[in-house]
Amino acid sequence: MLMLSDVLIQNPDLESFNELIPLIQERAKAGEMYFKIDVKPSYFDTPEDWEDRLEAAFSGLIR
Repeated sequence: MLMLSDVLIQNPDLESFNELIPLIQERAKAGEMYFKIDVKPSYFDTPEDWEDRLEAAFSGLIR
């Protein structure tokens, strides 16, 4: 299971929400089956619909 908190901890160099999206997509393509959003990213550009955007990135709706 891919946990958002793990992705954030493993990638402390990320500076924006937009940099997070490709990482979520890569992990999904690598075979992760489930995605748990357990924290809110604290980036300056985190949008109001951040959860929907991350779910869409994981499920392949954003390319």
